[in-house]
Amino acid sequence: MTPLRMRSALGVLAVTALGLTACSSGTTTPSSSGSSGSSGAGTATAAFDAANGKIFNPSDKKGGIITMADEGEPDSTDPGDSYYGYTWDLMRLYGRGLVMFDIAPGDASNKLSGDLATGLGEPSDNAKTFKYTLKDGLKFEDGTPITSKDIKYGITRTLDKDIFPDSPTYFDDLLAWPEGYKGAYKSKDVNVDSAIETPDDKTIIFHLKNSFSGFDYLLTTTQSYPVPQAKDTGAKYKEHPISSGPYMFDTYEAGKKFTLKRNPNWDPATDPQRKALPDGFEYSMNVNQDDIDKRIISGDLDIHVTGTGVTPATQAQILQDEKLKAQADNPTIARLWYTSIPTTVPPLDNKDCRLAIMYAMDRTAYQDAYGGEFAGGAVATSLMPPLIPGAITEDLYPRTDNGADLTKAKEHLTKCGKPDGFEINMAFRNERPKEKAVAEAFQAELAKVGIKVTPKGFPKSDYFSTYAGNPPYVKKNNLGLIANGWGADWNDGYGFLAQITDSRVIRETGGSSNASVRIPEVDKMLDEAAVETDTAKREALYGQIDKKVMEEAVIFPGLWAKSLLIRGSKLTNVFVNQAYGMYDYTSLGKM
Repeated sequence: MTPLRMRSALGVLAVTALGLTACSSGTTTPSSSGSSGSSGAGTATAAFDAANGKIFNPSDKKGGIITMADEGEPDSTDPGDSYYGYTWDLMRLYGRGLVMFDIAPGDASNKLSGDLATGLGEPSDNAKTFKYTLKDGLKFEDGTPITSKDIKYGITRTLDKDIFPDSPTYFDDLLAWPEGYKGAYKSKDVNVDSAIETPDDKTIIFHLKNSFSGFDYLLTTTQSYPVPQAKDTGAKYKEHPISSGPYMFDTYEAGKKFTLKRNPNWDPATDPQRKALPDGFEYSMNVNQDDIDKRIISGDLDIHVTGTGVTPATQAQILQDEKLKAQADNPTIARLWYTSIPTTVPPLDNKDCRLAIMYAMDRTAYQDAYGGEFAGGAVATSLMPPLIPGAITEDLYPRTDNGADLTKAKEHLTKCGKPDGFEINMAFRNERPKEKAVAEAFQAELAKVGIKVTPKGFPKSDYFSTYAGNPPYVKKNNLGLIANGWGADWNDGYGFLAQITDSRVIRETGGSSNASVRIPEVDKMLDEAAVETDTAKREALYGQIDKKVMEEAVIFPGLWAKSLLIRGSKLTNVFVNQAYGMYDYTSLGKM
């Protein structure tokens, strides 16, 4: 989210007629779910891509501690304040929503099942109302029952973007909140039954402003995890979120590490897909990524938790060593690596100055910065990856061999009154060497037409809340280019485009996932597409939105992503979950 939300081929709104059939279908049980490999999809033979589409090293053995490392820090460990794909993957260890993506390899991981709920939502009122029933026997880590009111409270608290700047705005935007409602803290004791009803402890009913057939997908997000109001400590809740899943927090050292241990009040009978094999998890922060790769190769570490792939140096090592290559996986994911071009930073308020950047930047240089086609991905010519229904194939900025078109770049510089170029800064995340390499590529390529780019690194943990996603900071600090990445929250046009192209998600206080797109026509088209019941028409609308954003030159699309992942040699039940685009952390075991 940056949202690096990663969802693969699925077509969430391929359920037509407002998805009433799919929404009322109840629990879906995949034949290949779980970690035992009973589906026959598993293999214990080490080989390249052995965990991509199937389970590598299946086992039911319990015990051991899985070690994870992060080159920076997560945006938050509070489920209500997170918008990185890897944290959503991780948080399923200690949190549960009403609905979940199935824990399974391959296409099965794109399917939905009830998690805390007995099944998927029961829609009514033309898919403007959704009802869910909780399972029996659900408990928090302290043994208190989980009720519908805890889920309601968990959602209402996330509306406070001063406390939770990094959470998405789906619930804010789609539910029928009372006029002026600002969340559980600032609008304490306000009746919100117009948006969420809890007639009893096992029933929760959501009321939407408009019809939206994909509502089940919102309830897979961590913002919907239950929070007991009596245990909520606001901004400090991240130090010990109260668990509803198989693991709970044991220790927490800000900026250093945290550990998870077994939750004694988790009942596997209510949670058949989470196998909870390890005894715990150890998560280290701010570890150099080269060291992370080396430690995984040496067997001293199990997982690089961010799931963005190895460094270029490690990539070269893997490709030259058959033994290491057999320890690696290379999934294609529904993610775009891209660069935002904010119109609030002069002279980029002039479209021709933006067009100069679109033509001056060499696409192959962008690809090379990410490690080439193998580990970086295919050169992108629009926003939506080909995996997403409605993706367009038209290239609005054609050039020879994916290079640059310096002649056109200079023409547009002249048109915007900057024939000799201009100066801007480019933001990237300090912990991501590929983003730094992209910034340096922009610096080298744009210099050829007189545009001076100065790379500026910022910490990953608050990259969006404080810096690149904070509009006043962006403008004041001349951040005319912002290294970015995005994978769909779910795999349709809305799940991919809404949070990065809708101007209404931009927050002047920071935390915006949309760093550059302010087009009223796009906002209107998104609203039209969200309620369109005809699949073909809806997908066409998303394609039109993509084209409109490209025409305005407010995003430079870099790559439709692939990643090169390396799995720890002591892990069992390893597979890539397509819903998250990385290894499924709930399935893992330890030899």
